[in-house]
Amino acid sequence: MIGTLLYGGGLRLMECLRLRVQDIDFGYSRIAVRNGKGGKDRMTILPARVVPALRTHLEAMEERHCAAMRDGYGGVELPPSVIHKRPAAALEWTWQYVFPALRASEDPRSGAYRRHHIMEDSVQRQMRAAVRRAGINKAASCHTLRHCFATHLLERGYDIRTVQELMGHADVSTTQLYTHVLQKGANAVASPADF
Repeated sequence: MIGTLLYGGGLRLMECLRLRVQDIDFGYSRIAVRNGKGGKDRMTILPARVVPALRTHLEAMEERHCAAMRDGYGGVELPPSVIHKRPAAALEWTWQYVFPALRASEDPRSGAYRRHHIMEDSVQRQMRAAVRRAGINKAASCHTLRHCFATHLLERGYDIRTVQELMGHADVSTTQLYTHVLQKGANAVASPADF
């Protein structure tokens, strides 16, 4: 699921792992990325392919959250602005991580037991193993999936400004870097012999 969201939504790994339940909008098929690179928020695509599995996953996570609440813990860390306004929000289902860690751990700052999101190195290890199993002999990482997202949208003819917005790039020149991959032959000119 994480790999599908990285590729299908153009997410950075930590953006994906920090997703909260309320950031997934099934009705509009979109994902709200909060406090992404540069502290920016943006909207991106929720891939239809992942929706059934994601719904099932969230149902299981909600059950786990309810059990944790019954056992006396179940909160998550909140953004400072939310803590100030609504400290009880840490226990609400909508603020829980989409991909929570298996166990709660003690927050070193507050001493409270909370459930954090899964760690990025575990996802990166799984990605490396998947690359090896697939027999890919090139360097590939979780971030490669984000690059593929942009490249494949541009290959399919989507407007560079749309791709820029989905990627969260401040400047279109950053998005234009993906156009070099689209070059085929001399300046992307097709040979007349291939018409």
